[in-house]
Amino acid sequence: MYESNYEKVYGYAFSKTRSEWMAEETTQITFIKLWQYRERLDEKLSISAQIFRIAKTTMIDLIRKQNHLAFAINSVENGETSAVNDITLSLDYKETNKKLMKAISEMPPVRRRVFEMSRLSNRSYREIAETLSISVKTVEKHVSQALKQLRPYLNSLLVWWIAIICLLKNGR
Repeated sequence: MYESNYEKVYGYAFSKTRSEWMAEETTQITFIKLWQYRERLDEKLSISAQIFRIAKTTMIDLIRKQNHLAFAINSVENGETSAVNDITLSLDYKETNKKLMKAISEMPPVRRRVFEMSRLSNRSYREIAETLSISVKTVEKHVSQALKQLRPYLNSLLVWWIAIICLLKNGR
């Protein structure tokens, strides 16, 4: 599925966004979602139609997140706290954090352990490699895969934290 549809999905996303990054993100997330929801796919619809439906909704979600982030940054730069208050109210930090923790818990055991040692315990790749008796390259790969898997949740948390920083900066 991936090999036969990757270029089509990437081309579709790129034609709509004119952004290589957005097209790549959309394509990767689309195939991750396709795999995650494979048991719920509609047998009456072609797989191609379902892939492009997932790609379209994924692209819309990414554009919304990007717009929220750009709006928050612009508000911080212009000192507009009321706009940031609205963003803060609209973002549900607890829900996003809960989803992030669930996503971490669903990682394969070695990837989860490597990610937690790297990002939560601030251990170096070399220390992790020695502790787990794996190569540094393997550690790098696990961290990279974990971050890709968590990217949607991390983007939401980033927007939330920017809004909080703005509020603190302006004494609210």
